[in-house]
Amino acid sequence: MAFGTHVPTVGVDDLTSGDFLLDVREDDEWQAGHAEGALHIPMSEFVSRYGELTEAAPQDGKVNVICRSGGRSAQVTMYLGQQGIDAVNVAGGMEAWAAAGRPVVDDKGEPGAVI
Repeated sequence: MAFGTHVPTVGVDDLTSGDFLLDVREDDEWQAGHAEGALHIPMSEFVSRYGELTEAAPQDGKVNVICRSGGRSAQVTMYLGQQGIDAVNVAGGMEAWAAAGRPVVDDKGEPGAVI
C-alpha cells in the first residue's frame, strides 16, 4: 500500500532497541504478539487516548508507528504529523518485524505470533 511522499517511513532494520514504538493494532492482535516495550493504543481508540501517547513519547524523539502491515500505522503517522509530532510509519509493520527475526511476545511475555 503506497501513501506517497507525505508519509515518512522507516524500515524495520533501521530501528534500534531504544527507539520509541507505538503499536496501533487492535487488542486481539496485540495479545497474540507484539514488540516488547511498545506502547499499545489501538487505532480505533487513538483519538480518545491521545494523551497516553503525549505522556509516554520522548519529547524530542521520533514516534515509530507500527501495525500489522503498514496501512493503519500510515494513517496514524499522517495524523500525528498534522499534530506537529515527529512520527514515521514502520514499513511492512509487524509482518516485516517478525520476518526480520525481531522478537515477538504475547501478552504474557511468551513467544508470540503476528495475526
